[in-house]
Amino acid sequence: MAVSPSKKSLELKTLFSTYSSNLWNRLVSFLPSYRLDFLGKIYNLYHQTTRSRSRRRKPSLPLPLPSNSLESFVDTSEASKVFDVLEDILEHIFLDLHNIQKNLHFWQSRAEASNARKVYFLIFERGPRAFIDGTVQLIREYVVEGSGMQNLCHSASVHISERITVLTSLRYHLATFLAQIYIEVDKFGEELVKHPEKSLPLLLVTINGLFSKLEASIGHFHTVCQSDSSVDGSYSFPLMFEKLPEVNQEGSQWTDCEIRDAINLIYENLHKLDSYLNVIVTKHQKPRKVTLYWMRYTCGIVGFSVCSIWVLKHSRLMGSSDIDNWIREAKDSTISFWNDHVEQPLLSIRDELFETFRKRHKVVMDHEEVYLTAKSLHRMLLAFSEQTKGQTFPENASDQEMLEIVMERYEKELTHPIQSLVGGELVRALLIQIQKLKLDIETAMLELDQILKANEINFAILAALPAFILSLLLLMLVRAWLKQDTRAEGRGRIARLQRRLLIVEVEKRIMQFQICIDQGLEKDAECMFGLVLYSLDRLYHAVEWHAKATGEWLCLRQDIIDLGKPRLQTSYKLIITSRMERVYDCLLPSSKH
Repeated sequence: MAVSPSKKSLELKTLFSTYSSNLWNRLVSFLPSYRLDFLGKIYNLYHQTTRSRSRRRKPSLPLPLPSNSLESFVDTSEASKVFDVLEDILEHIFLDLHNIQKNLHFWQSRAEASNARKVYFLIFERGPRAFIDGTVQLIREYVVEGSGMQNLCHSASVHISERITVLTSLRYHLATFLAQIYIEVDKFGEELVKHPEKSLPLLLVTINGLFSKLEASIGHFHTVCQSDSSVDGSYSFPLMFEKLPEVNQEGSQWTDCEIRDAINLIYENLHKLDSYLNVIVTKHQKPRKVTLYWMRYTCGIVGFSVCSIWVLKHSRLMGSSDIDNWIREAKDSTISFWNDHVEQPLLSIRDELFETFRKRHKVVMDHEEVYLTAKSLHRMLLAFSEQTKGQTFPENASDQEMLEIVMERYEKELTHPIQSLVGGELVRALLIQIQKLKLDIETAMLELDQILKANEINFAILAALPAFILSLLLLMLVRAWLKQDTRAEGRGRIARLQRRLLIVEVEKRIMQFQICIDQGLEKDAECMFGLVLYSLDRLYHAVEWHAKATGEWLCLRQDIIDLGKPRLQTSYKLIITSRMERVYDCLLPSSKH
């Protein structure tokens, strides 16, 4: 039976790690104590650097340790090493669960789709080869059996259900392992702080036993998958964890060498777990975006190629000046648009805002001209009225009263127009009316000029409106592109909704955990508690930045830690989730509807 390349690489890495550890132990035995301490620091520094390189995100959900004595816990060298080991275990499990959950969510969404959508996925969203195979199968079965669509629906359902089954089982075992680790750390918390030399070996032995339980559960899952004919044979190697030696497992006094070997063994088992999950999850992961949208990308590439050929045909390389002419016309149009809708309106607004004094002076001059015309008309009316009536009028006499006298005399003179032109007052009355018409025209022009000058800024804004709308659209596009991240860590309304959904997920899984406890399902309860921890870890990272910005991080962090405490009653946890939804700003619903 042929051995797969992944198994060969895993065996080589394991062999290299074992020999390097043995070589280090032999080298340490030949060195004095002071050199041993120096090299030990180098060795620990190397492992810390290696682990820091592999970290792909922030520290995960805090361990359930006593907060009042956490500083003393970190001060001890042995406890500090185990603290790092436990953090790395949680980090690896959270990352693996997140990877499994993303793929599982994809397959569950496909499983809930219609049969036509499943067939579309089976043919069009699994790459060119699947497209050809599916099309050939559909045509062949339709021609031969007449039921090609039904067979494809069944194949799509089987394809999706296989992946859901495998990923759900992996999530179940990992969540159970996570819950067991967390519960054990919660049990050993006080002892690790008070008596680390006694509790440390017991904790390491317990963790090693939990790895053995995980190996047994995944091994059973591996056997079931191998015997199930509906699942393709993709499990080329079983999961085999390293175990602590039988000697001194329960002893209270461990040497530094034994503690170091136990820690290295845990890291080796973590590496094996990651390698195993990488093989299984990769086989059952969701298709990549390139595979899902390969038809769109193909059409885009074809369209881009056609456009490139068309551009090449009209370029200088083919002896054509079309592109140069189009560029020149576009440049002229852009310059014209800039001058008409940007530069000139802005200059007009600037002139209107910063040259008001000059314009006010001109308005004053226009008022003086109208005033002189009005005074001249008043004098003419006053002289005509005094001569016509034979009485003296006051200087403040109304122009309207005197105009009535002029119009009465004008109507009387029109009865004998020829006589009045020679020896009457008809010509004088006509001249007064012309002066009145001149005054009315000047007054109307002054009012119109004032209206136009008062609306110069409005006209300039209207001229700049197309450029303003274009800039606003461009700004909205840039803003949408910059804030296109809709994850729970974002700032927008969708991100707030995602954070509230995380709270709902935590609350739902807490209730499911309590239901399993009430029904006596201990294994399922451990799995649900592990999923609660996973949801809390996601919530922890989603709200950290926002809560720090609003100053509510300390309280919110403590509430999240309380939700993860194994010994806290479910009723108290539900009260905490209800308070979190109502109190904290980063978890409130968006005010925009």
